Amino acid sequence: MRKGILLAGGKGTRLHPLTKITNKHFLSIYDKPMFYYPLCTLMLMDIKDILIISTEDDLPLFRKILGSGNKLGLNLEYTIQENPNGVAEAFIIAEKFIGEDRVSLILGDNIFFGQELSNLLKKFNLQNGASIFAYPVNDPERYG
Repeated sequence: MRKGILLAGGKGTRLHPLTKITNKHFLSIYDKPMFYYPLCTLMLMDIKDILIISTEDDLPLFRKILGSGNKLGLNLEYTIQENPNGVAEAFIIAEKFIGEDRVSLILGDNIFFGQELSNLLKKFNLQNGASIFAYPVNDPERYG
């Protein structure tokens, strides 16, 4: 079985002043909060058990929006990342949740799209080992 981690913490400083009052992952992209898109990516991978990691202040809002996840056919758990210490710490925080299972982690502000995305994700879901999805940009320092 594969589990999923949605990492949605951080300060969103590059989006100030708007993110002084809300987590960037709650900002609207078209008709949904930003974090819905990476959550749907995990769902496209047939991942049902998902851990949402965010700040102490923001986790109650995620819970209010998503609840247990059962209305979406998911089993959601929530935990706090005290400080925005990045992806590596997310795996440490999620150690008990992961157990011996395989895991996919997605950032709460990453949006993947494309005609063959669903097939590509399912293909990677079946593989052993690590896979990283990346996209080349001219100015990577703008992306954290």
